[in-house]
Amino acid sequence: MKHMLIMRATAEGASRYEEMDFEAVIDAMGRYNEAMITAGVLVAGDGLAPEPGYVVDFEGEAPIVSDGPYGEVHELFNGFWIVQTATAEEALEWAKRCPLGPGAKLEVRRVTDESDFADFADNEYIQKEKEWRAAEAAS
Repeated sequence: MKHMLIMRATAEGASRYEEMDFEAVIDAMGRYNEAMITAGVLVAGDGLAPEPGYVVDFEGEAPIVSDGPYGEVHELFNGFWIVQTATAEEALEWAKRCPLGPGAKLEVRRVTDESDFADFADNEYIQKEKEWRAAEAAS
């Protein structure tokens, strides 16, 4: 089962980050990533730069594009990891090991899989999704 670990910041975390030694942050994250790679649970992960960013709003008749990210600091999505674990509890254990400090939050969300769409197994796009994933895995 896959889970996404979503890194979020609060105003406190953002101000503390400004005071941190950036090389120490890189080293701590590197050790964390290396531990997940060694354990065989890391599928993907990246940090997100604040700029440039865009928001596509679908509220009106036509999508409207504006500069982003938007929202309060605590709403910003700063980076992510995708982990493949046997259970949700194991994903939570990896999340708790992340070297983030006060003012940071890590949201853990299960990534959907085929079982979430079992009632639509014969849908054309569910079938195409299987083909796309198989082709991606083969390349």
